[in-house]
Amino acid sequence: MNTEFQLKKNNNSFSDQCVRVSSRGWTCALFVHFKVKMARLLLVLLLVVLGAPVYFLFFKSPPAPPEIDLDEWWGPDQLKTKHDTSIKPFKVKFDETMIKDLKDRLKSHRPYVPPLEGVGFEYGFNSKQMNSWVKYWAEEYPFAEREQVFNKYPQFKTNIQGLDIHFIRVKPEVPAGVQTVPLLLLHGWPGSVREFDAAIPLLTAVSKDRDFALELIVPSLPGYGFSSPAVRPGLGADKMAVVFRNLMHRLGFKKYYIQGGDWGGIITGNMATLFPQDVLGYHSNIAFSMTPRTTLIQILGSIYPPLVIRSDLADRMYPLSKKFSNLVEEMGYLHIQSTKPDTVGVALTDSPSGLLAYILEKFSTWTKPEYKLLADGGLYSRFTKEQLIDNLMMYWSSNSITTAMRLYSETFNKRYFGLKIDEIPTPVPTWFLQAKNEISYLPGWILKLKYINLINETIVDDGGHFFAMEMPKFFSEDVLKAIGEFRKWHKQNNIKTEL
Repeated sequence: MNTEFQLKKNNNSFSDQCVRVSSRGWTCALFVHFKVKMARLLLVLLLVVLGAPVYFLFFKSPPAPPEIDLDEWWGPDQLKTKHDTSIKPFKVKFDETMIKDLKDRLKSHRPYVPPLEGVGFEYGFNSKQMNSWVKYWAEEYPFAEREQVFNKYPQFKTNIQGLDIHFIRVKPEVPAGVQTVPLLLLHGWPGSVREFDAAIPLLTAVSKDRDFALELIVPSLPGYGFSSPAVRPGLGADKMAVVFRNLMHRLGFKKYYIQGGDWGGIITGNMATLFPQDVLGYHSNIAFSMTPRTTLIQILGSIYPPLVIRSDLADRMYPLSKKFSNLVEEMGYLHIQSTKPDTVGVALTDSPSGLLAYILEKFSTWTKPEYKLLADGGLYSRFTKEQLIDNLMMYWSSNSITTAMRLYSETFNKRYFGLKIDEIPTPVPTWFLQAKNEISYLPGWILKLKYINLINETIVDDGGHFFAMEMPKFFSEDVLKAIGEFRKWHKQNNIKTEL
């Protein structure tokens, strides 16, 4: 019998919802209704899963810029009442007491533990290399001669927000018709202003092919080299951006160009975000972004890299397993310095040979990862012993390694990440130089999510983290080319650039 009928009983009863569809069985409308509900729920979940990435990528509003205290005080309180804002000449002095103490410490070290058989720098600085480096620093490094080299360019100090800021200032003589424009040049860790020694004359050279020349301001970061450190917590990258904005204003520059790598790149990126009305152009040799959007894009690209990056550059980002493995291997120092900088600072402050091993190992593997396989760490491939010891002297002679490392702790923390500065777009015209062996690479279209007026990215099939020191000619030419393009961009957009 194939007749269909419906049983109508109590409307509240389960059987009321049953329908006889054939002689073979019953289908409950309640079950059908449940399946419809589940289908709708699954559809909603699917839309959420698919829509969340789209929302984060394209529609989420950026956070508001943080409030800025231009007068936040980082020095001793007693200096507030007698704040000296003068600009004073400065010269580096390697006094005999410091030199004797350094030589004594270098000569009285304990025997180094032998390295494992057949290793280069995979476990860190190869201790077989230590004796030659220590002997050179103690017995052959020409202190008096290098002191003169340190003082080759005019140097000054001025107090900004309670901090004595050390800086090099080089202004070229220019013929009529050539405009002098200011460029703030910032280093990082474990570098110093010595990174720019070979680039300075190239950057400040006057050329008949350019209608401008660069006046360079090259400071030591607070707590680095000959710049004094903060006396209280909180001086992270965003706060240093304020310090350097104030330095440029102290020197009479209301508008200026900026360049940086490593911490210098992060600080100048903060300046471009917080003070876009001041910054005429931003050049950086490190592409760095800590946002959920960037992370999501990188993960999506790991499934199918062409979604994110050109095939000829894919090895700079993928596979993620290899990249994350390298980060874990190379970022142990970052975790220490972000959590307990003062602990490791005790050892590095007390032992110059320890300081040498700790810093020069970075100049090995950050220049080219493959150098860790070499017995000498490849340190002689791009640098001289004098250059590398010069950089160590910036930390040793000033006793600044501990205060320098504190920048990690003051930036990689809840307060700084809560500002979400990397998620705030900036209209400042921007140019990135991305070296082959830099630890971070991001495609231009990702960078443009923040730097909306990205003019260009120079992709280099060579070079590493200390690019200005490794390849000063290429570095200088790229910076000058970028500033030339920034100037054209301002003219094309009718933007006033009075300095």
